[in-house]
Amino acid sequence: MLLGRHLVHDPGISRAEKLYIAALGVPRLNLRFRAWRVLPKLGGAPKTVLDAGCGPGIFVYEMAERFPEATVVGIDIDEERLARNRIVAEKSGLTNCRFDVLNVTEAENFTEGEFDLVLTLDNLEHIENDDLAVRKLFNVLVPGGELIVHVPGYRRRTFWFGWRVNFDVLGHFRPGYTKEQITKKLTGAGFEVTEAHYTYSWIETVTSSISYYVTKAEMKRKYLYALIFPFLLALSWLGKNIRPVEGAGVFVRAVKPR
Repeated sequence: MLLGRHLVHDPGISRAEKLYIAALGVPRLNLRFRAWRVLPKLGGAPKTVLDAGCGPGIFVYEMAERFPEATVVGIDIDEERLARNRIVAEKSGLTNCRFDVLNVTEAENFTEGEFDLVLTLDNLEHIENDDLAVRKLFNVLVPGGELIVHVPGYRRRTFWFGWRVNFDVLGHFRPGYTKEQITKKLTGAGFEVTEAHYTYSWIETVTSSISYYVTKAEMKRKYLYALIFPFLLALSWLGKNIRPVEGAGVFVRAVKPR
């Protein structure tokens, strides 16, 4: 699977980038880590799906293809980004998805109980009032609906296998969450947590640290990163099935009680 392959239709990227994506998929290592954990969990036949904090829409496109009978909605606050997403969706022939400019904390714009499935992936750390955001996501789910969350872990391993608070990243209101913190936040909003575990094996942590060193999480040194990305991805793949006792990410699956 070439993750992000739909972005070959993105008018905001260069022809060279489009050729790279056509050959290897989108070169974003941490996005691959999330996809490895999240996409295998997407089953059933939801009729309405929300990606809260969708960014470039990669998971929206994947879900629109996976659930062709569903309506898939991506929300984000970046209006320019969403305009490009709409072009990508149209040129990809995905007529069952749409993109709305909306903050998660303003999700009252949706009808209560509107969605069967909600994803929010590495988004809550960007929201100052994350408790409010979680309550909003609870409200928009149907009873029995499912929420899938991925957030940065509060700590990550260093190259020397010690631990440190997760990297400070522009736009984050907090470094991340422990597994206990994020599950408590969800249960406090009314969710029943059905699965919770850390992500990022030590191998993925090393490759992610190299990736961060090159790009500074701001897409710097893109040509250098494009060269080393296939090697980082291949090495990371070896660790994708390792479930660490503690890691630099946390995956949580929860349901809204019936």
